[in-house]
Amino acid sequence: MEKIASFTIDHIRLKPGVYVSRRDTVGKEIITTFDLRMTSPNEEPVMNTAEVHTIEHLGATFLRNHPDYKDKTIYFGPMGCRTGFYLLLAGDYISADIVPLMIEMYEFIRDYRGKVPGASPRDCGNCLDMNLPMANWLAKRYLEQVLYHITDAQLHYPQ
Repeated sequence: MEKIASFTIDHIRLKPGVYVSRRDTVGKEIITTFDLRMTSPNEEPVMNTAEVHTIEHLGATFLRNHPDYKDKTIYFGPMGCRTGFYLLLAGDYISADIVPLMIEMYEFIRDYRGKVPGASPRDCGNCLDMNLPMANWLAKRYLEQVLYHITDAQLHYPQ
């Protein structure tokens, strides 16, 4: 079997950033998949499932309510390795196009207080596995360490 594209990225050299993972054509539409890498793979501890789950709920809620991106958002969810998230948007984008959106989303997550949207037995299959304070902290860290000071190297996968 051929290696899938995401397994060809050098995870030893990969740092936190906002990367275009792939572009796919579905019918006449281009779908851009972004790699929102929040931690350094194989160097830092991975995020725990409770905070990943909380970020997923808050991020998905934010994106699907955003005036400009609600109809372009196809998916927002965690990577299996728990080092970041995937965002799929309808359209042909580069990483720099979505940095302002990611700043807005992660500020929303950083500042969110109250009941996590969808965190009830009726709405979620694992509603008790949430950690809002840690999700707030991780969003703050990503903003301060990556999004507020993003460099060109953090917008393109390492070669």
